[in-house]
Amino acid sequence: MTLTKRIIPCIDVDVDDDGTAAVYTGVNFEDLEYTGDPVEMAKRYNEAGADEFVFLDITASAEGRETMLDTVRSVADEVFIPLTVGGGIRTKADIKETLRAGADKVSINTGALNRPELISEGATAFGSQCIVISVDAKRRFDEEGEYYADVNGESCWFECTVKGGREGTGIDAVEWAAEAEERGSGELFINSIDADGTKEGYDIPLMKAVCDTVSTPVIASSGCGSPEDAYEVFTEANADAALAASIFHFGEYSIQETKEYLHERGIPVRL
Repeated sequence: MTLTKRIIPCIDVDVDDDGTAAVYTGVNFEDLEYTGDPVEMAKRYNEAGADEFVFLDITASAEGRETMLDTVRSVADEVFIPLTVGGGIRTKADIKETLRAGADKVSINTGALNRPELISEGATAFGSQCIVISVDAKRRFDEEGEYYADVNGESCWFECTVKGGREGTGIDAVEWAAEAEERGSGELFINSIDADGTKEGYDIPLMKAVCDTVSTPVIASSGCGSPEDAYEVFTEANADAALAASIFHFGEYSIQETKEYLHERGIPVRL
């Protein structure tokens, strides 16, 4: 049986000056602009036929955590599709709190890089299906990596970054994806810092490198500007899901249009 490919809208959520959770959209994780109310957007995407929904707390400030969990509870009340929540999850207690607030899965980035044991602890306590490891990868054109890909005729590797791509870790993203799978991650959420917000297409060399290395489902993120880009990441990289934000947030394409485009070209999707 062929598994259907998933189309997943994502919202980046921060706390505004009034202490209210709000959605923001930017380019390369910078120049963020107010986009809307997270609960209203979640409700709209649930009704629009999204396969899943991703909620990312992009600052995860300590003072804003309870505000965010309250917002997660409100979002969970409005969506009846799998809900993934990420941002600031660093302990098993954080995972538990987020799942109790209504998330079906948690997305972990920095917390797992700092202490990889968190992956196996979470998988053992709550099930691998709950643990999504998020990788913010950035291209590097030097000889410090492990896995290399050809990017426009140049040899390139992908570095795991933190703090929205502003800080490198020296860790090879493909090698880390393989380790996360081995430790029990049920899914991998691969973000390209280079492609984020550009609408110029997914980072195919990055996505293909990860998909060729792991058997765990891969969500491709960053750079989607059209249904054609989703088609490309499914056919050229064999990603399991395509995540997008801007094209859906601003009404450039609908989820239904995107799925119909894919269906017409032989990609198995849930219509």
